[in-house]
Amino acid sequence: MRWLTDEQQRIWRDYLVMVDRLQTAMHRQLQQDCRLSLSDYQVLVALSERGPLRINELGRIVGWEQSRLSHQLRRMRDRRLVARADDEHDRRGATVRITRSGLSALRDASGGHVELVRSLVFDGLSAAQQRSFGSAIQTILARIGPGPERNPDL
Repeated sequence: MRWLTDEQQRIWRDYLVMVDRLQTAMHRQLQQDCRLSLSDYQVLVALSERGPLRINELGRIVGWEQSRLSHQLRRMRDRRLVARADDEHDRRGATVRITRSGLSALRDASGGHVELVRSLVFDGLSAAQQRSFGSAIQTILARIGPGPERNPDL
């Protein structure tokens, strides 16, 4: 087994801390500004970009297991952010769509979310660092292989 070098271990641990802090900051900002969770936001963005989706397709896009998605959609339906409809052509399937309330919540959330991401991630990097960061991410994603679709607004 090849262990990580000291530098690789430092980079890896810093990466994990960064991801955790970014997710915490995004969740906090969304909660404070518009009472949405980061999970709510992910679902609303996917539905606003693609329109109504079969539940299994939405799960593939956001990269969640069926159980997590079902619980999330139930909470969002209770708050009238999304609506679910049975598929008239396939009794095994159901479709979910964003509601007017969900679209309004997404509009309210987007500006603050984008500003937070810009200020925490991109404003502190030069153009060359941004390109390197993006290139490193693409290389790692290619090595991991297919997964959920990329969502550029998250």
